[in-house]
Amino acid sequence: MNSSRLKNEGWLYWLAFLLALGFRFIQLGASPLTDSEANLALQALHIAQGKSPLLDPQPAYILFTSILFAIIESTNFMARFVPALIGSTLVFVPYFFREKINARPALILAFLFAFDPGLVALSRQAGGTILAVTFLLFAWGMWINRRAIPTGIFAGLALLSGPSLWAGILALALTRFFLQGMQSRINTDQSSIENRKSELVNQESPITNYQLQPALLSLILTLLLGGTLFFLSPNGLSAWLSSLPEYLAGWVSPSAMTPGRMLLAFFVYEPLGLFIAALSIIRGFRTKSEHINRLSLWLGVSLLLGIFYRQATGLVWVIVPLLTLAAMELSRSMNIRSEERVEVGVVVMAVLILLIYIWFNISNIAVNPYTQIPAVMPFFGEVQNPRYMILYGASAILIVCIMMVGFGWSPRTARLGTAWSFTIFFSVYSLAAAWGASGLRNPTGVELWTPDPKPLQADLLLASVNDISEFSLGHVNSQPVTIMGIDSPALEWVLRNHAVEVVSALDPQVAPPLVITPPMDDLSLPSAYRGQDFTWRQTLLWDQIRNPDWWSWLVYRQLPRENEMIVLWARDDLFPDARENTAP
Repeated sequence: MNSSRLKNEGWLYWLAFLLALGFRFIQLGASPLTDSEANLALQALHIAQGKSPLLDPQPAYILFTSILFAIIESTNFMARFVPALIGSTLVFVPYFFREKINARPALILAFLFAFDPGLVALSRQAGGTILAVTFLLFAWGMWINRRAIPTGIFAGLALLSGPSLWAGILALALTRFFLQGMQSRINTDQSSIENRKSELVNQESPITNYQLQPALLSLILTLLLGGTLFFLSPNGLSAWLSSLPEYLAGWVSPSAMTPGRMLLAFFVYEPLGLFIAALSIIRGFRTKSEHINRLSLWLGVSLLLGIFYRQATGLVWVIVPLLTLAAMELSRSMNIRSEERVEVGVVVMAVLILLIYIWFNISNIAVNPYTQIPAVMPFFGEVQNPRYMILYGASAILIVCIMMVGFGWSPRTARLGTAWSFTIFFSVYSLAAAWGASGLRNPTGVELWTPDPKPLQADLLLASVNDISEFSLGHVNSQPVTIMGIDSPALEWVLRNHAVEVVSALDPQVAPPLVITPPMDDLSLPSAYRGQDFTWRQTLLWDQIRNPDWWSWLVYRQLPRENEMIVLWARDDLFPDARENTAP
């Protein structure tokens, strides 16, 4: 394929990188860590403190983050720094595939990677999922560009990134298997063989046997040095070996995300890629493009694996082929002839107006989806909920307008106008969704990319503990804290600067200064205590979610939830007024 360089191509890639940095680093440490994030961050903190904890199967994240904790400070920002930085570099991956998809689609793909809601959300989470995606794609890019040593290094880092890697490898392996099975039944001529040399899934190894040895050597050295933090934490290797069993266990572990909810999340978070990729798939089917058909097969395999794995993070491997198809179709849609720009512009404006009107109707429904105000409408008589009739009517007008453009002007004008109007609309939607997935738009909103709920009043709880410590002993971190009956790594992370003891039951003969428990009336301890409750997190009530509730989630990210309360107990003699009353 044509791989000619674009004007200012390098600067444009750096511009995409800056855009990615903005979405991933703005207020990165503002929201508290969830339990799954805090579990990994605590392990990194323990390594930084010289301990040897048992590590989860994500050694790359844990070990790299422990370096930051040891050198700088253990904060929410630093806990998420490595995924945010590595996730931002994902925009450079398309540069190494320019020979496969051309220079312009590769550049468009870089910008799509920069603000994709799913990639932004995963890059802002303390975990190894985005590391697995980025390192594996870099290893693939180095492989096809015959760079043996970087191939081994990135492959080693990908293996250290955790169970998410195996979902990507499985999708690629199954895609290759199906392609080989399909090709074995088709008699191809010489021209089709030549075309296959430029396909994304190549049958010939770009790296020769001579280059394979340094690639394997760099892979082994990366695993040894990176997996042990230069032999400072040897148990990183055992954590790496447990990543595959962890991934396989995920297929049978219980999950609230059903396949239907997985599909819903995919459609809601990725409408831009879905719409444009659908146009590309239709064109590939009509033109029998082997390149598009292979990407489509990869997309289908990844989607099936993702929705039946029933974890939202598994959908990240669907995003890569989806956005690749979208970038190729967007590049083709840029070829607008000068004499048709006015007609295409008129279609774009008309369709955009209808799309905005449709979105306003959806937002109106989402305010209170259960409200029904009967109204009399022409041709339909009395309608119980006219808002839905208006929504369906506006959608029908949109379809009719596009068909009339196709019949009146030309199918090409209708296709280009529709493609660009939906692209502009869904681009704005994706920017908003990426901002929401980062947790900046609504800190209490429900984002399905986040595996567990965020603590709501963590800062208020910590401020209370610090205040009591300061006016009782003169230092904010002086008082130890006992946690009883609460299994929450996020709570331990919030109190990481205090001496924390987690117990299943309180000793009735001991009166610790600060105790955190579930809601209860009395601690039954020798001393008197004062208590204050806090809303720790909100648990989704999946069984109570009805179909209208999804309208509220689509617009406002709200679903039925239940508050989980905890109580901070402080011994009475820690307060100045109590000490004054007992003074002689």
